[in-house]
Amino acid sequence: MVGDALLDRDLTGHADRLAPDAPVPVVTERARRARPGGAALAACLAAADGRDVTLITGMGDDPASEELRRLLDGRVRVIGLPLSGALPEKTRVLAQGRPVVRLDRGDGRVRGATDEAREAVRSAPAVLVSDYGRGAADALRDVLAERPPVVWDPHPRGGPPVPGIRLVTPARSEARALAGAVGTPDGDLRAAAREAAALVRRWGATSVAVTMGARGALLSYGEHPLLVPAPAAHHGDPCGAGDRFAATAAGLLADGTLVGEAVEAAVIAASGFVAAGGAGTVAGGAPPEAEALPRQPGEDGAGAAPDPRTVIARVRAAGGTVVAAGGCFDLLHAGHVGLLQTARRIGDCLIVCVNSDASVRRRKGKGRPVNPLADRARVLLALGCVDAVAVFDEDTPERLLTDLRPDIWVKGGDYTGADLPEAVLLEEWGGQAVLLPYLDGRSSTALMTRAAEGAR
Repeated sequence: MVGDALLDRDLTGHADRLAPDAPVPVVTERARRARPGGAALAACLAAADGRDVTLITGMGDDPASEELRRLLDGRVRVIGLPLSGALPEKTRVLAQGRPVVRLDRGDGRVRGATDEAREAVRSAPAVLVSDYGRGAADALRDVLAERPPVVWDPHPRGGPPVPGIRLVTPARSEARALAGAVGTPDGDLRAAAREAAALVRRWGATSVAVTMGARGALLSYGEHPLLVPAPAAHHGDPCGAGDRFAATAAGLLADGTLVGEAVEAAVIAASGFVAAGGAGTVAGGAPPEAEALPRQPGEDGAGAAPDPRTVIARVRAAGGTVVAAGGCFDLLHAGHVGLLQTARRIGDCLIVCVNSDASVRRRKGKGRPVNPLADRARVLLALGCVDAVAVFDEDTPERLLTDLRPDIWVKGGDYTGADLPEAVLLEEWGGQAVLLPYLDGRSSTALMTRAAEGAR
């Protein structure tokens, strides 16, 4: 691990009134705790996964550096780089588990590298760079360029990753700043895809995964992105989720895992990290108080969804995101269900575009569909993740998509070599076509084959 360590402090309490002299909450302190932050947090998380971790970071003789050394003792090996100034400290004041204000102090920066640090980088089986813009990565840039790290977690204040990185992991706001984009909101998936592709080319990286909080991560190799949704939307403390993501991905890539699989696992790990209480649990403290998760639309078992255009109009009026998916759905199986559930989580409604019986027959041949359109639509509408069903009679859904104009069009399948013929069409109205991970080994044709063999 090469990067900039911080000392993080949490002051937690309760607030039930405002101060009489200003409209600010009065926080009654309940507890204080210090914990590793920045690259030191990522190092501790990797060590908790069973990794043998060496952290190369700036350390001084100031009290914050000494306290951080004590927190890291027995967890990771530390190779200190000379630091000018005091180690940066970040203190959060939390009320009812939510940050109220943050206080920063310490302007220390790494002055240079050491022979011990250079040798450690050269001999490491894998390197993760956690760049918080305090100089550690820049001090070792020459040796990092000799054998590019598996993961680089960047920061707008830091320098660019060295060429050849397998995976760069900016957060959504960081990707926007690093790509030089302005005026694009965090929820703009098309902009995120554009920025990720630009960063792949600019940095000479194999891939860029833009982490998007509760929405998951957008993985780009420079072309059509793969959206990996989070398994659930947790409302806990997100502090440190990016470090959890980077540490998980780096460990798996070091093990030989494919990039796409590593990103999927990292999204799950980051989501679980937030659900468990986030960075506040790393030092052994109690997790922040959690709130009940909101129910998804359709979870109450209500009747059939209304007309798809009515659903879309209502969602758009509220400023929401319209997601659409398509297919025959002749024999609904686990692969279909998993795809539709993840598609629904990335937006505010899901419209399923279904081939008519004639369209299925032209595509699949004699004897298809096994289930008529009315039955297929009824089964889809019974899923809590489906808000409405729209039917198209053509071989492809372009005409229907032009009518509905969804914000996001999803398809399932392997990333490598996948084709997204609808991508150009969606660009006409500012939409984005994405791939979602598909559950391998499931297909309607395979189900029918096994059923036919069993009937013999």
